[in-house]
Amino acid sequence: MKVAGLGFKQDVTLASLREALLAAGGSAGLAAVATVSDKADAEPLKQLARECGVPIKSVPAETLAGIATPTQSQRITERFGTGSVAEAAALAAAGPRARLIAARAVSQDRTATAAIAEGDGP
Repeated sequence: MKVAGLGFKQDVTLASLREALLAAGGSAGLAAVATVSDKADAEPLKQLARECGVPIKSVPAETLAGIATPTQSQRITERFGTGSVAEAAALAAAGPRARLIAARAVSQDRTATAAIAEGDGP
């Protein structure tokens, strides 16, 4: 199961999410996109999921806390307890033995990040 984790700012656009996902490796073979629960209803994310033909996996913030990620953002660590929302969401949604196959990639406008993990599912 391949899952794209996405982290993004409130003013993100579909184009920025698309760009970050493409930079992380694209949507081919994805089973789902994932993000922190409080952002799972964002319209640009819903649009991206529809384009990719996959569901959105909503990951509670407390689940993200403590997930080790290769990328570290001090701001994200302070807020969520993990170094990268995109990487942690991808790992959490892809299952307990998931591994990252694409570390965090950032859109040019810096409003979206994407990472891809592969695992056995929940």
